Amino acid sequence: MNASDRTPADLLRSALAADPGRPLVTFYDDATGERVELSVATFANWVAKTANLLQGDLAVEPGDRLALLLPAHWQSAVWLLACSSVGVVAEVQGDPASADLVVSGPDSLDRARACRGERVALALRPLGGRFPQPPEGFADYAVEVPGQGDRFAPYAPVDPEAPALTVGGVGLTADQLVARAREDAAGLGLGPGSRILTGRTYDTWEGLSAGLFAPLAAGGSVVLCRHLDRLDEDGLAKRVESERVTGTAV
Repeated sequence: MNASDRTPADLLRSALAADPGRPLVTFYDDATGERVELSVATFANWVAKTANLLQGDLAVEPGDRLALLLPAHWQSAVWLLACSSVGVVAEVQGDPASADLVVSGPDSLDRARACRGERVALALRPLGGRFPQPPEGFADYAVEVPGQGDRFAPYAPVDPEAPALTVGGVGLTADQLVARAREDAAGLGLGPGSRILTGRTYDTWEGLSAGLFAPLAAGGSVVLCRHLDRLDEDGLAKRVESERVTGTAV
């Protein structure tokens, strides 16, 4: 990867330039049987559309704080990179009442209503499906994002030394986030072409790193598993083999 990359969005751009067709995020939900695989190009397209939604329709500005009330999920990964693209601070499981806007899954809508700013809801249904009935007071992400542009350019350059992420009481600038992701990638033995399987949640730095940032920084990919505890030992072994996993962080 490019040693000059200083934000997660930089890492994604480098991955896109290097090999847009390779897998980046493969997502399993072992409660529903869902499997989704996103190449670097497909993931980057979702990120661009979401960043355009943030900057355009939601009118966010660099430094605004977004309470991200989502589980470990491929769409959560998209939102994290979209925030980085715009310069928004992603506060994972942050307090909606003190945030400028909130992004919620279906299980945290009541909590999200404390936000006085814009509210976006994700149904987290297979294939990015919409809610059968949109939650009152929320924009349905699956309705709003398809019409957004496939290319994104920030109105102002993102400052690598500005706050970028808060998770589990840890606050990081974009620069610090990339540096930690690179350190974690080395510790996990990740390199170009590596493929890590993880069942960690996204509410800690360790979960976010193994489940997105470390493989992205290393030029690898992630097999992100939600509800992995529902998979027995044989099932896990088969997945490791079928997905050509090179390491695990469960």
